[in-house]
Amino acid sequence: MEFDTVIHGGTIVTASEQYRGDLGISGERIVAVAERLDGGMRRIDAGGRLVMPGGIEAHAHIAQESASGIMTADDYLSGSISAAFGGNSSFIPFAAQHRGQTIDNVIATYDARAKTSIIDYSYHLIVSDPTEETLNVGLPRAFARGITSLKVFTTYDLLNIGDAGMLDILGVARDHGALTMVHAENHAMIAWMNRELAARGMTAPKYHAISRPELAEEEAINRAILLARLANAPLFVVHVSTEAGARHVQRARAEGAPIFAETCPQYLALTRDDLDRPGMEGAKYICSPPLRDAGTQDALWRHVQTGTFDSVSSDHAPYRFDETGKLMNGSNAPYSKIANGLPGIAVRLPWLFSQGVIGGRITPQQFVAFGATNAARIFGMTRKGRIAPGMDADIAIWNPETIRRVTLKDQHDKMDFTPFEGFELTGEPEIVMTRGALIVEHGKLRGKNGQGRFVARGRLDVTGHPGVPVKEVALMKTDEANS
Repeated sequence: MEFDTVIHGGTIVTASEQYRGDLGISGERIVAVAERLDGGMRRIDAGGRLVMPGGIEAHAHIAQESASGIMTADDYLSGSISAAFGGNSSFIPFAAQHRGQTIDNVIATYDARAKTSIIDYSYHLIVSDPTEETLNVGLPRAFARGITSLKVFTTYDLLNIGDAGMLDILGVARDHGALTMVHAENHAMIAWMNRELAARGMTAPKYHAISRPELAEEEAINRAILLARLANAPLFVVHVSTEAGARHVQRARAEGAPIFAETCPQYLALTRDDLDRPGMEGAKYICSPPLRDAGTQDALWRHVQTGTFDSVSSDHAPYRFDETGKLMNGSNAPYSKIANGLPGIAVRLPWLFSQGVIGGRITPQQFVAFGATNAARIFGMTRKGRIAPGMDADIAIWNPETIRRVTLKDQHDKMDFTPFEGFELTGEPEIVMTRGALIVEHGKLRGKNGQGRFVARGRLDVTGHPGVPVKEVALMKTDEANS
């Protein structure tokens, strides 16, 4: 067999194995994996480096307006370039519905924005207006097109759809084999804490962490899991930041519920002390849920290691430290008026490799699972996230020995800061390919504007997750069948 490209001399790492071998690529697909492959119109010498599936960033906000109307700094060109330099071959940003918008209009808007991406992409829908048209027309049409995941919120005035709205969404997603994601924080608890802090004049950035207590996440995750159980629907809990929240996920999974979850590097690397910086510097570290403490970091790492989390995602939400982003309400705005979110799409995988694999916390195989394979499986990217014949040739070749310090320049985004500035990391992706095409090669951009393609995703497979029966629902169905 003649190959367009042969990657030889590397150590192939998958989510389950690690071995010396070569890859043969023809067109856009992997067609052969063997101990040795000859030929190839192009031969890439991996030189003993790690050959892994390209990362899949499954949680990023790109060219997206917030509910308050702020646009993220990164568009699909800069965001995809940043992702690629971070070892990613594809990503799934959000397409946000704001109230009064139809799902069709939302998708059309993001289709236009995404045309500049250099890597493959799909969307998670954000649903904030679950009208009859949304539930019965817009969402089924989106699912049929291959947009098979959506996100709902339990907080924020302009996004919170309430328990009833969430149940409606869960039911529609269940019926179409789609997956509901949830940002889980208790809205009333946060509002009460905001009032208490404001009354005491505690409005500096450092009080953001106090305003969103761990209890708010713990309660909302538990409630979301129970709502999903009532609806007999799968659920993905995003950016878990607390030990108690992780335990709710762990317990539900042990019971057989189809519950999935992620955490993010910021909750493993940063603490609330970063919010307590001079002047407004702490505003750079405002995100929701907020940064916690060192003890919580240790607990979350244990949940990473023991399988509570399916992925470690960036939650890349790039708001510049100026009037277009963090300081849209002025240079002395209270924490409650400062844009929420941290950039991190380029540092996610290098940081996880350095702190996880090199740090001895996780295996290289776990790194591949957290960075690509699990996201492909859960979110229906059936030809991505694995190294095997027939899969898309989405490849990242990592040098596990490179040592560098994180700088703003090496993020390749449109931000004016990185919260990971100065972190020392070991290991970096030197070559990144999407469908067999070089996107990044030894620090140089090879990808072209518009080279990425939309990925239609499949239905969620919940085999192995039998669910947890609800007695009253069972009785209702029995009576219906007998009537």
